[in-house]
Amino acid sequence: MSKKKKILAFVFLAAFSAIIIRVFFFQKDGPAAFLTLYGNVDQRQASPTFLLTERVAEILVEEGQRVFRGQPLAKLEINRLNDKIAVSKATVKQAEAALLKLRNGSRPEEIDEAKAVVKSAQANLDFAQKEFDRYSRLWKESPGRGVTQLDVDQKGLNLEVAQSNLEKAQKSLVLMEIGPRQEDIYAAEAVLEERKASLESLGTDLRESTLVSNLNGVISQRFLEPGDIASPQRAVFTILISEPKWVRVYVTEPELSLIKPGLEAEVFCDGCQNQSVKGVVGFIASESEFTPKTVQTESLRTSLVYEVRINVSDINDRLRLGAPVTVRLSLAQGG
Repeated sequence: MSKKKKILAFVFLAAFSAIIIRVFFFQKDGPAAFLTLYGNVDQRQASPTFLLTERVAEILVEEGQRVFRGQPLAKLEINRLNDKIAVSKATVKQAEAALLKLRNGSRPEEIDEAKAVVKSAQANLDFAQKEFDRYSRLWKESPGRGVTQLDVDQKGLNLEVAQSNLEKAQKSLVLMEIGPRQEDIYAAEAVLEERKASLESLGTDLRESTLVSNLNGVISQRFLEPGDIASPQRAVFTILISEPKWVRVYVTEPELSLIKPGLEAEVFCDGCQNQSVKGVVGFIASESEFTPKTVQTESLRTSLVYEVRINVSDINDRLRLGAPVTVRLSLAQGG
């Protein structure tokens, strides 16, 4: 027999022996049968960052401190941000006034003023017409004696200007009486909405200038100090997630058929004084893998196993993150 075949045979016998021992163990107890597994408390972490680039004003927590969801962790300087908010509020008021002016339309006094301009333009036109008629008559009666052709041309130009001014004043009066165009109102409304959105965005930045924890955990590392420049690319802390708490264990394929989601479990750890932590099976892997080195049973190191995740309710915080644990599954309830 080749060396490779001998190794494969040894692995098979070791795995088979472990399975026989476990099956015998929980079968002989009848209804009280249970399965013992080994694993570790899952150690997950988060690295919260500020979404703004600004100088750090305060760090509110220390390494090793337990933090809770909604707790402020650090603050940024907000002087420049408050200045931007003040400017944005002013532009919003300006846009509101412009829109209100368009919606209200022309005031009666403005219409009266436009009518007065039309009346004045009409008077100037009448005078220019009389001047042109008089100069034209003098030129015809005595050409070159009283007036010149240049004088007549000048009076004609004055008449055209007066006519143009009257038409312009009349059109202005019509527009004043009609009021602003609906398109102008829509444009003013859009400007106002844009400036309000800009102000709202600055308000969001102001709220995000305080870094708030969105989970329960323990501060593992602290990377920034007051005076440092924070940015979305720089983590402020590393937080070890303590809730929800998971335990990872691994089972062989024959044991896999005995386990299902919702199965109750007891979790024991070194130093827990035989006090267990309750949990339930929450996740069962659908694909096998080689047993991780963190699993404590040496005989299964080379076997293909399936990951099982136990969701635990560790109210008293007995289980330390990353610590090795023993899990006992009650198989009687599984049927």
